[in-house]
Amino acid sequence: MAPPLSFTGFVWKNLKRRRLRTLLTLCGIGMAIGAFVGLVGFSRAFEQGWMRIYSSSGIDIAVIQQTFLNTSFDESAGAKLRALPLVAQATPVIYNVMDLTPEVNALVYGWKADSFEFQSLKLLSGKPFQDGHAEVMLGDLLADDLNKRPGDTLEIQGSPFTVVAIYHGGSGLEAGAVIMPLDQLQQLSGMQGKVSTFHVRLRPVPHGQSWDEYLKRAQAQIEAALPGLRAVPAAERASNNQLVRLAHASAWGTSLIALLIGVLGIANTMAMSVFERTREIGILRALGWKSRQVLVLIELEALVLGLGGGFLGIALGWCALHVLATLPQTASIVSTSVPWELLAEALGIAVLAGLTAGAFPASRGARLSPVEALRHD
Repeated sequence: MAPPLSFTGFVWKNLKRRRLRTLLTLCGIGMAIGAFVGLVGFSRAFEQGWMRIYSSSGIDIAVIQQTFLNTSFDESAGAKLRALPLVAQATPVIYNVMDLTPEVNALVYGWKADSFEFQSLKLLSGKPFQDGHAEVMLGDLLADDLNKRPGDTLEIQGSPFTVVAIYHGGSGLEAGAVIMPLDQLQQLSGMQGKVSTFHVRLRPVPHGQSWDEYLKRAQAQIEAALPGLRAVPAAERASNNQLVRLAHASAWGTSLIALLIGVLGIANTMAMSVFERTREIGILRALGWKSRQVLVLIELEALVLGLGGGFLGIALGWCALHVLATLPQTASIVSTSVPWELLAEALGIAVLAGLTAGAFPASRGARLSPVEALRHD
Protein backbone atom coordinates (compact mmCIF):
# COMPACT_ATOMS: atom_id res chain seq x y z
CA MET A 1 0.00 0.00 0.00
CA ALA A 2 1.45 3.39 -0.99
CA PRO A 3 2.12 5.76 1.93
CA PRO A 4 -0.20 8.79 2.14
CA LEU A 5 1.13 12.03 0.69
CA SER A 6 2.20 14.71 3.15
CA PHE A 7 1.32 18.35 2.67
CA THR A 8 4.71 19.06 1.07
CA GLY A 9 4.33 15.85 -0.92
CA PHE A 10 1.24 17.31 -2.59
CA VAL A 11 3.27 20.40 -3.50
CA TRP A 12 6.08 18.44 -5.18
CA LYS A 13 3.63 16.08 -6.87
CA ASN A 14 1.68 18.95 -8.39
CA LEU A 15 4.78 20.82 -9.56
CA LYS A 16 6.23 17.66 -11.16
CA ARG A 17 2.94 16.83 -12.88
CA ARG A 18 3.58 19.39 -15.66
CA ARG A 19 7.37 19.49 -15.68
CA LEU A 20 7.81 21.53 -18.85
CA ARG A 21 5.36 24.20 -17.67
CA THR A 22 7.04 24.32 -14.26
CA LEU A 23 10.47 24.64 -15.90
CA LEU A 24 9.32 27.45 -18.20
CA THR A 25 7.77 29.28 -15.24
CA LEU A 26 11.02 28.96 -13.26
CA CYS A 27 12.93 30.32 -16.25
CA GLY A 28 10.54 33.26 -16.53
CA ILE A 29 10.86 34.37 -12.91
CA GLY A 30 14.57 33.50 -13.02
CA MET A 31 15.12 35.85 -15.95
CA ALA A 32 13.22 38.58 -14.11
CA ILE A 33 15.25 38.19 -10.91
CA GLY A 34 18.42 37.90 -12.99
CA ALA A 35 17.62 41.22 -14.63
CA PHE A 36 17.08 42.75 -11.20
CA VAL A 37 20.38 41.44 -9.80
CA GLY A 38 22.37 42.40 -12.88
CA LEU A 39 20.89 45.85 -13.49
CA VAL A 40 20.54 46.97 -9.87
CA GLY A 41 23.97 45.53 -9.09
CA PHE A 42 25.40 47.54 -11.97
CA SER A 43 23.69 50.77 -10.86
CA ARG A 44 24.90 50.36 -7.27
CA ALA A 45 28.46 49.71 -8.44
CA PHE A 46 28.15 52.90 -10.49
CA GLU A 47 27.05 54.80 -7.36
CA GLN A 48 29.92 53.35 -5.32
CA GLY A 49 32.34 54.46 -8.01
CA TRP A 50 31.13 58.04 -7.64
CA MET A 51 31.45 57.72 -3.85
CA ARG A 52 35.10 56.67 -4.19
CA ILE A 53 35.79 59.65 -6.45
CA TYR A 54 34.54 62.09 -3.82
CA SER A 55 36.24 60.35 -0.89
CA SER A 56 39.63 59.88 -2.61
CA SER A 57 39.67 63.50 -3.82
CA GLY A 58 38.84 64.93 -0.39
CA ILE A 59 35.71 66.70 -1.66
CA ASP A 60 33.42 67.87 1.14
CA ILE A 61 30.67 69.72 -0.74
CA ALA A 62 29.40 69.91 -4.31
CA VAL A 63 27.76 73.17 -5.34
CA ILE A 64 25.07 72.62 -7.97
CA GLN A 65 22.10 74.33 -9.59
CA GLN A 66 18.90 73.97 -7.56
CA THR A 67 16.67 72.99 -10.47
CA PHE A 68 16.79 69.51 -11.97
CA LEU A 69 16.75 70.47 -15.65
CA ASN A 70 19.18 73.38 -15.57
CA THR A 71 22.42 71.64 -14.63
CA SER A 72 24.92 74.41 -15.40
CA PHE A 73 25.65 77.86 -14.00
CA ASP A 74 28.16 80.67 -14.41
CA GLU A 75 31.79 79.91 -13.67
CA SER A 76 32.09 83.40 -12.16
CA ALA A 77 30.34 82.09 -9.02
CA GLY A 78 33.70 80.62 -8.03
CA ALA A 79 35.05 84.00 -6.92
CA LYS A 80 32.31 84.42 -4.28
CA LEU A 81 32.70 80.80 -3.25
CA ARG A 82 36.45 81.05 -2.63
CA ALA A 83 35.97 84.23 -0.60
CA LEU A 84 33.93 82.43 2.07
CA PRO A 85 35.83 81.91 5.35
CA LEU A 86 35.07 78.19 5.68
CA VAL A 87 36.12 77.33 2.09
CA ALA A 88 39.72 76.21 1.63
CA GLN A 89 39.53 75.34 -2.07
CA ALA A 90 36.84 75.36 -4.75
CA THR A 91 37.37 74.05 -8.25
CA PRO A 92 34.95 74.15 -11.22
CA VAL A 93 34.05 70.87 -12.95
CA ILE A 94 32.19 69.72 -16.06
CA TYR A 95 31.47 66.06 -16.77
CA ASN A 96 29.82 64.38 -19.71
CA VAL A 97 29.58 60.99 -21.42
CA MET A 98 31.03 60.94 -24.92
CA ASP A 99 31.68 58.40 -27.68
CA LEU A 100 35.40 58.00 -28.31
CA THR A 101 35.08 55.19 -30.85
CA PRO A 102 32.06 53.29 -32.21
CA GLU A 103 32.72 50.65 -29.51
CA VAL A 104 33.97 52.74 -26.57
CA ASN A 105 32.32 55.58 -24.70
CA ALA A 106 33.63 57.16 -21.52
CA LEU A 107 33.12 59.83 -18.93
CA VAL A 108 34.94 63.03 -19.82
CA TYR A 109 35.85 65.43 -17.03
CA GLY A 110 36.76 69.08 -17.49
CA TRP A 111 39.13 70.33 -14.75
CA LYS A 112 41.34 73.32 -14.23
CA ALA A 113 45.07 72.57 -14.37
CA ASP A 114 45.44 73.66 -10.72
CA SER A 115 42.50 71.57 -9.40
CA PHE A 116 43.11 69.92 -6.02
CA GLU A 117 41.47 66.77 -7.42
CA PHE A 118 44.73 65.88 -9.19
CA GLN A 119 46.10 64.94 -5.77
CA SER A 120 44.03 61.73 -5.83
CA LEU A 121 45.51 60.58 -9.16
CA LYS A 122 48.74 58.65 -9.65
CA LEU A 123 50.57 59.74 -12.80
CA LEU A 124 51.91 56.64 -14.58
CA SER A 125 53.48 58.34 -17.58
CA GLY A 126 53.63 61.74 -19.26
CA LYS A 127 52.81 65.10 -17.64
CA PRO A 128 49.63 66.98 -16.65
CA PHE A 129 47.81 69.05 -19.27
CA GLN A 130 47.91 72.84 -19.50
CA ASP A 131 44.84 75.08 -19.56
CA GLY A 132 44.02 76.39 -23.01
CA HIS A 133 45.69 73.49 -24.84
CA ALA A 134 44.01 70.66 -26.78
CA GLU A 135 45.39 68.02 -24.45
CA VAL A 136 43.88 65.10 -22.53
CA MET A 137 44.88 62.68 -19.80
CA LEU A 138 43.60 59.09 -19.99
CA GLY A 139 42.86 56.66 -17.18
CA ASP A 140 44.95 53.51 -17.43
CA LEU A 141 41.96 51.24 -18.12
CA LEU A 142 40.72 53.48 -20.92
CA ALA A 143 44.22 53.89 -22.36
CA ASP A 144 44.55 50.11 -22.61
CA ASP A 145 41.15 49.82 -24.33
CA LEU A 146 42.06 52.53 -26.83
CA ASN A 147 45.73 51.44 -27.11
CA LYS A 148 46.85 55.03 -26.52
CA ARG A 149 50.09 56.33 -24.99
CA PRO A 150 51.49 59.83 -24.30
CA GLY A 151 52.11 61.59 -27.59
CA ASP A 152 49.26 59.85 -29.42
CA THR A 153 46.25 61.71 -30.78
CA LEU A 154 42.69 61.10 -29.64
CA GLU A 155 39.77 62.48 -31.64
CA ILE A 156 36.74 63.57 -29.59
CA GLN A 157 33.66 64.80 -31.46
CA GLY A 158 35.75 65.59 -34.52
CA SER A 159 38.44 67.56 -32.65
CA PRO A 160 41.99 66.16 -32.23
CA PHE A 161 43.54 66.12 -28.76
CA THR A 162 47.06 65.13 -27.76
CA VAL A 163 47.35 62.48 -25.06
CA VAL A 164 49.82 63.98 -22.58
CA ALA A 165 49.53 61.54 -19.66
CA ILE A 166 48.25 58.20 -18.41
CA TYR A 167 47.07 58.07 -14.81
CA HIS A 168 45.58 55.65 -12.31
CA GLY A 169 42.49 56.83 -10.43
CA GLY A 170 41.00 55.94 -7.08
CA SER A 171 37.82 54.74 -8.79
CA GLY A 172 37.01 52.76 -11.89
CA LEU A 173 35.03 55.78 -13.10
CA GLU A 174 38.27 57.76 -13.13
CA ALA A 175 40.48 54.93 -14.39
CA GLY A 176 38.16 54.55 -17.37
CA ALA A 177 37.76 58.29 -18.02
CA VAL A 178 39.22 61.22 -19.92
CA ILE A 179 40.34 64.40 -18.13
CA MET A 180 40.85 67.54 -20.20
CA PRO A 181 41.19 71.28 -19.57
CA LEU A 182 37.92 72.84 -18.45
CA ASP A 183 37.96 75.42 -21.24
CA GLN A 184 38.35 72.70 -23.89
CA LEU A 185 35.36 70.72 -22.63
CA GLN A 186 33.35 73.94 -22.37
CA GLN A 187 33.95 74.48 -26.10
CA LEU A 188 33.09 70.88 -26.99
CA SER A 189 29.89 70.99 -24.95
CA GLY A 190 28.82 74.50 -25.94
CA MET A 191 29.09 75.62 -22.31
CA GLN A 192 31.47 78.57 -22.58
CA GLY A 193 31.65 80.28 -19.21
CA LYS A 194 29.46 77.59 -17.62
CA VAL A 195 30.23 74.71 -15.25
CA SER A 196 28.31 71.66 -14.02
CA THR A 197 29.41 71.97 -10.41
CA PHE A 198 32.02 73.34 -8.02
CA HIS A 199 33.82 70.84 -5.81
CA VAL A 200 34.64 72.36 -2.44
CA ARG A 201 37.19 71.38 0.20
CA LEU A 202 36.54 72.97 3.58
CA ARG A 203 39.03 74.26 6.13
CA PRO A 204 39.77 72.08 9.19
CA VAL A 205 36.98 71.77 11.72
CA PRO A 206 37.48 74.13 14.70
CA HIS A 207 38.19 72.50 18.06
CA GLY A 208 35.04 71.64 19.98
CA GLN A 209 32.72 71.56 16.95
CA SER A 210 31.37 68.38 15.34
CA TRP A 211 31.81 67.68 11.64
CA ASP A 212 28.06 67.58 11.02
CA GLU A 213 27.55 71.00 12.62
CA TYR A 214 30.49 72.42 10.69
CA LEU A 215 29.20 70.98 7.42
CA LYS A 216 25.72 72.44 7.93
CA ARG A 217 27.24 75.81 8.76
CA ALA A 218 29.30 75.71 5.56
CA GLN A 219 26.23 74.74 3.51
CA ALA A 220 24.27 77.67 4.95
CA GLN A 221 27.08 80.15 4.17
CA ILE A 222 27.48 78.92 0.60
CA GLU A 223 23.75 78.99 -0.18
CA ALA A 224 23.41 82.46 1.38
CA ALA A 225 26.30 83.79 -0.74
CA LEU A 226 25.09 82.11 -3.95
CA PRO A 227 21.28 82.35 -4.21
CA GLY A 228 19.82 79.77 -6.57
CA LEU A 229 22.60 77.25 -5.91
CA ARG A 230 22.67 74.30 -3.53
CA ALA A 231 25.54 73.10 -1.37
CA VAL A 232 25.24 69.32 -1.23
CA PRO A 233 27.42 67.09 0.99
CA ALA A 234 29.70 64.90 -1.10
CA ALA A 235 28.14 61.62 0.07
CA GLU A 236 24.67 62.82 -0.89
CA ARG A 237 25.88 64.12 -4.21
CA ALA A 238 27.57 60.81 -5.04
CA SER A 239 24.29 58.94 -4.64
CA ASN A 240 22.05 61.62 -6.13
CA ASN A 241 23.70 63.05 -9.23
CA GLN A 242 21.96 62.85 -12.58
CA LEU A 243 24.00 59.95 -13.95
CA VAL A 244 23.43 57.84 -10.84
CA ARG A 245 19.72 58.66 -10.76
CA LEU A 246 19.45 57.73 -14.44
CA ALA A 247 21.24 54.42 -13.80
CA HIS A 248 18.98 53.61 -10.83
CA ALA A 249 15.81 54.59 -12.70
CA SER A 250 16.77 52.53 -15.75
CA ALA A 251 17.68 49.51 -13.62
CA TRP A 252 14.50 49.56 -11.56
CA GLY A 253 12.25 50.36 -14.53
CA THR A 254 13.58 47.48 -16.63
CA SER A 255 13.55 45.13 -13.63
CA LEU A 256 9.93 45.94 -12.78
CA ILE A 257 8.82 45.18 -16.34
CA ALA A 258 10.66 41.85 -16.23
CA LEU A 259 9.22 41.06 -12.79
CA LEU A 260 5.69 41.81 -14.02
CA ILE A 261 6.17 39.30 -16.83
CA GLY A 262 7.52 36.75 -14.33
CA VAL A 263 4.55 37.28 -11.98
CA LEU A 264 2.11 36.79 -14.86
CA GLY A 265 3.92 33.56 -15.74
CA ILE A 266 3.50 32.17 -12.21
CA ALA A 267 -0.14 33.33 -12.09
CA ASN A 268 -0.86 31.59 -15.39
CA THR A 269 0.80 28.39 -14.20
CA MET A 270 -1.13 28.36 -10.93
CA ALA A 271 -4.46 29.23 -12.60
CA MET A 272 -4.04 26.37 -15.07
CA SER A 273 -3.04 24.05 -12.25
CA VAL A 274 -6.15 24.89 -10.24
CA PHE A 275 -8.38 24.40 -13.30
CA GLU A 276 -6.84 21.04 -14.15
CA ARG A 277 -7.08 19.85 -10.53
CA THR A 278 -10.65 20.96 -9.84
CA ARG A 279 -11.87 17.40 -9.28
CA GLU A 280 -8.82 16.59 -7.14
CA ILE A 281 -9.51 19.65 -4.96
CA GLY A 282 -13.11 18.50 -4.63
CA ILE A 283 -11.94 15.09 -3.38
CA LEU A 284 -9.63 16.75 -0.84
CA ARG A 285 -12.50 18.93 0.37
CA ALA A 286 -14.76 15.84 0.61
CA LEU A 287 -12.07 14.11 2.69
CA GLY A 288 -12.18 16.93 5.21
CA TRP A 289 -9.72 19.53 3.90
CA LYS A 290 -10.73 23.05 4.84
CA SER A 291 -10.69 26.01 2.47
CA ARG A 292 -7.69 27.41 4.35
CA GLN A 293 -5.67 24.24 3.69
CA VAL A 294 -6.40 24.39 -0.04
CA LEU A 295 -5.42 28.09 -0.03
CA VAL A 296 -2.12 27.34 1.75
CA LEU A 297 -1.39 24.41 -0.60
CA ILE A 298 -1.70 26.51 -3.76
CA GLU A 299 0.14 29.48 -2.25
CA LEU A 300 2.95 27.15 -1.16
CA GLU A 301 3.28 25.87 -4.71
CA ALA A 302 3.52 29.46 -5.97
CA LEU A 303 6.04 30.23 -3.22
CA VAL A 304 8.25 27.30 -4.29
CA LEU A 305 8.13 28.54 -7.88
CA GLY A 306 9.07 32.04 -6.80
CA LEU A 307 11.87 30.89 -4.50
CA GLY A 308 13.27 28.49 -7.10
CA GLY A 309 13.16 31.24 -9.71
CA GLY A 310 14.87 33.56 -7.22
CA PHE A 311 17.88 31.27 -6.79
CA LEU A 312 18.05 30.72 -10.55
CA GLY A 313 17.85 34.49 -11.09
CA ILE A 314 20.69 35.18 -8.66
CA ALA A 315 22.89 32.79 -10.63
CA LEU A 316 21.89 34.44 -13.92
CA GLY A 317 22.46 37.94 -12.52
CA TRP A 318 25.88 36.96 -11.20
CA CYS A 319 26.80 35.61 -14.65
CA ALA A 320 25.51 38.83 -16.27
CA LEU A 321 27.73 40.96 -14.02
CA HIS A 322 30.76 38.85 -14.96
CA VAL A 323 29.94 39.33 -18.64
CA LEU A 324 29.61 43.12 -18.15
CA ALA A 325 32.96 43.11 -16.34
CA THR A 326 34.64 41.79 -19.50
CA LEU A 327 33.17 44.39 -21.88
CA PRO A 328 35.33 47.46 -22.62
CA GLN A 329 32.33 49.79 -22.24
CA THR A 330 31.52 48.69 -18.68
CA ALA A 331 34.63 46.96 -17.30
CA SER A 332 35.73 50.03 -15.35
CA ILE A 333 32.38 50.37 -13.58
CA VAL A 334 31.03 46.90 -12.88
CA SER A 335 31.87 44.98 -9.72
CA THR A 336 31.48 41.20 -9.91
CA SER A 337 30.86 40.91 -6.18
CA VAL A 338 27.17 40.82 -5.28
CA PRO A 339 26.42 42.29 -1.81
CA TRP A 340 24.34 40.22 0.59
CA GLU A 341 21.79 43.02 0.80
CA LEU A 342 21.09 42.71 -2.93
CA LEU A 343 20.79 38.91 -2.67
CA ALA A 344 18.32 39.28 0.20
CA GLU A 345 16.31 41.84 -1.80
CA ALA A 346 16.27 39.52 -4.82
CA LEU A 347 15.02 36.54 -2.81
CA GLY A 348 12.47 38.72 -1.01
CA ILE A 349 11.13 40.03 -4.31
CA ALA A 350 10.99 36.49 -5.72
CA VAL A 351 9.03 35.23 -2.71
CA LEU A 352 6.68 38.22 -2.86
CA ALA A 353 6.20 37.71 -6.59
CA GLY A 354 5.30 34.06 -6.04
CA LEU A 355 2.82 34.79 -3.26
CA THR A 356 1.24 37.65 -5.20
CA ALA A 357 0.92 35.59 -8.37
CA GLY A 358 -0.61 32.70 -6.49
CA ALA A 359 -3.11 34.78 -4.49
CA PHE A 360 -5.97 34.79 -7.02
CA PRO A 361 -5.69 31.14 -8.12
CA ALA A 362 -5.42 30.10 -4.47
CA SER A 363 -8.49 32.12 -3.55
CA ARG A 364 -10.42 30.59 -6.44
CA GLY A 365 -9.36 27.09 -5.47
CA ALA A 366 -10.28 27.65 -1.81
CA ARG A 367 -13.80 28.82 -2.78
CA LEU A 368 -14.59 25.72 -4.85
CA SER A 369 -17.63 23.83 -3.60
CA PRO A 370 -16.80 20.14 -2.98
CA VAL A 371 -19.99 19.01 -4.77
CA GLU A 372 -19.41 21.19 -7.85
CA ALA A 373 -15.73 20.27 -7.95
CA LEU A 374 -16.52 16.53 -7.91
CA ARG A 375 -18.89 16.99 -10.87
CA HIS A 376 -16.11 18.65 -12.90
CA ASP A 377 -14.78 16.56 -15.80
